Amino acid sequence: MDTVVLARALFGSSLGFHIIYATLGVGIPLMIIIAEVMYLIKKDEDYSIMAKRWTKGFAILLAVAIASGTIVGVLLSLLFPGFMEMVGQVIALPFQIEIFAFLIEAVFMSIYLYAADRLPTWLRLVSIVSVAIGAVGSAILITDAHAWMNTPAGFEMTASGEITNVDPWAAFFNPSFFITALHVSVSAYMTVAFIIASLAAARLLRKGLSNEERNYHKKSLTIGIYLGAVMSLVTAINGHETAQMLHDYNPRKLAAAEGLFETTRYAPLSVGGWTSREDQEVKYAIEIPYALSFLAGDRFDTEVKGLNEYPEELWPPLYVHTLFNVMVGIGTMLMGLAFLAIIWRWGFKKPLPGWMLALFVGGGPLAMIAIEAGWCFSCIGRQPYTIVNVLKTTDAATQSENVGLLFVLFISLYAVLLVVTAFMLIFYFKRHPVQDELAKSEV
Repeated sequence: MDTVVLARALFGSSLGFHIIYATLGVGIPLMIIIAEVMYLIKKDEDYSIMAKRWTKGFAILLAVAIASGTIVGVLLSLLFPGFMEMVGQVIALPFQIEIFAFLIEAVFMSIYLYAADRLPTWLRLVSIVSVAIGAVGSAILITDAHAWMNTPAGFEMTASGEITNVDPWAAFFNPSFFITALHVSVSAYMTVAFIIASLAAARLLRKGLSNEERNYHKKSLTIGIYLGAVMSLVTAINGHETAQMLHDYNPRKLAAAEGLFETTRYAPLSVGGWTSREDQEVKYAIEIPYALSFLAGDRFDTEVKGLNEYPEELWPPLYVHTLFNVMVGIGTMLMGLAFLAIIWRWGFKKPLPGWMLALFVGGGPLAMIAIEAGWCFSCIGRQPYTIVNVLKTTDAATQSENVGLLFVLFISLYAVLLVVTAFMLIFYFKRHPVQDELAKSEV
């Protein structure tokens, strides 16, 4: 296999593994905050137990997130030295600030984890809020480099390839910074909300639960549903802004996402299907008339550039249409499910039926699949560039012959870490079942 392809596969696999833990690391602190606030308001011990149990799980996940994040940083340097050379000159600022965000997260996580029982409730809340700020700050700052790769700014390049007139703050606040920062935050919150709802729904489908345990899981499910509904709606609105950003700064990627070959006014949105290079159309898709033009420019007559405007060697892989559909399709289904559950609870005044709980059980894994598909779309859709219109991936990647061996070793390591993490979580929570903690709180 080509060295560049192997380098991309290894880094993509590493990032895909890290994204699982990074997403949970951003979202779980917000869930803990909500549980702590509910405890402050209602003085219901169930919410205090909820916060403590989520914290224990978060601590296990955070350890792997730190390790996998370190691996991603090292591999980026090893596999893409040409890219790192530009990063050091232009976009090093967010990496430097991220150190302080991580420090805040780590220090206050230690305080919350080991001293929570000895702190007053308000100080406990301050601690976990600080953890949440540090976690989302780290995610936003690291993602800023990704945003800059999509919309590079803050420097000029001479004909000989020399970088001049560097403005670190202009690079930091590149055109897609705010849109990308919001997307990475709310999509993480949405994903974790549906994972919590998924776990609670799975427990509620079990028979033989005590009334106390059933009530506990109903409260957990309610938090997941409401947060999932809000965050999925915000993610959808942010997705509209992302489409407009692509229209303005990377129309080639937008065209590939929708399988649009000819520049078109009143362009339709293609849902489903697969993109045929030979026929230059999306086969078996459902077309929503004028929707792509509206997404791109808030007008039905917006002109959307097609792939034929560019040389074929600059086209992204056409399967990004499928990745885009997976991301948007799952997000739309989960948003509909969350709002359906809210309407059911408020309209019919009844508990959620078994079939709806079963849908929520599948919602957590689907939300994580949407996150993975979204990251794959964003990175693969940028090809053949690492930095759009500035640095091609072939020029950024290493020429080393040992990438194949590294690929096998790291994929094996990730498989082991996934198994170990799952084992640790299952082992801990089986040793400390929620009914025991509920019984203690009653005493």
